[in-house]
Amino acid sequence: MTASHDVLGIGNAIVDVLARTDDEFLKLNRLAKGAMSLIDAERAEALYQAMNGSVECSGGSCANTMAGIASLGGNAAYVGKVRDDGLGWTFRHDIRAAGVAFETPAATSGPPTARCLIFVTPDAQRTMNTYLGACVTLGPDDIDVKAVAAAKVTYIEGYLWDPPEAKAAVRKAIDAAHAAGRLVSMTLSDAFCVDRWRAEFLDLVRTKIDILFANEAELMSLYQTKSFDAALQAMRRDGKVAALTRSAKGSVVVRGEEVHVVDAAPVSRVVDTTGAGDLYAAGFLYGWTRGLPLAECARIGGVAAGEVISHFGARPEQPLKTLV
Repeated sequence: MTASHDVLGIGNAIVDVLARTDDEFLKLNRLAKGAMSLIDAERAEALYQAMNGSVECSGGSCANTMAGIASLGGNAAYVGKVRDDGLGWTFRHDIRAAGVAFETPAATSGPPTARCLIFVTPDAQRTMNTYLGACVTLGPDDIDVKAVAAAKVTYIEGYLWDPPEAKAAVRKAIDAAHAAGRLVSMTLSDAFCVDRWRAEFLDLVRTKIDILFANEAELMSLYQTKSFDAALQAMRRDGKVAALTRSAKGSVVVRGEEVHVVDAAPVSRVVDTTGAGDLYAAGFLYGWTRGLPLAECARIGGVAAGEVISHFGARPEQPLKTLV
């Protein structure tokens, strides 16, 4: 079957609400700096009221990656659940306007569209508090196995392991991709997410995942090591393609004995690190689906990440294809 999409992404469809703040605000509101925490509707409303000068824009880790692929000139599709409410239609409009195919039907009942409250401190670190809302209603029925089979790579986010129905949807997609001879890629999403699902993530990495994305903290949590080097060696023994990001140190890409250390793209000013890993994955997968060498895939990932951290928000402000 000829591929109709380079990458099909499955993730939590979320509208981001971003605001600048300081460490004192984080302490006052008992927020774990640099982490992603799941919150309920009441906590989401309280934090939203406490935000000052917020900016709302469509987000969600996997959706950001698909928007990045489209900005590079690639062909991306997205699966994620929103409600038929104002934020849901905003999300649908934004992702389609970015050039990403999005056909998942909106929920007509149940929780409202998800939102992520993101607090950005002066050091550009982002602290995320996510109310999953309608995301928890994503299930196996939302997975079109023909669409999965028609994508070169199916990309999933680790955050989907929290809602049980979403986990079942991911397993269905993984099986459909492999049955069609396609590849499966996954991002570990967050070190706290890895802590919650370590055993299952390790099994996925060793038996189901072809291309893994992780940052230092996530990889060290996965293998329960105290150093990046030890975690890297453990990853190499598992023998998969792994693209490992290290912030200002750039990235390391491994495939068995093959190792590439790639410098970060130069950035004049770091404003907001939200979406850096998402856009790195976009650049890497764009290169991968064009058959480029691993080091070049990592370089493109670095360029995409460099663009998104140079401004507020988690999606590119200029077409990435003009930078690569």
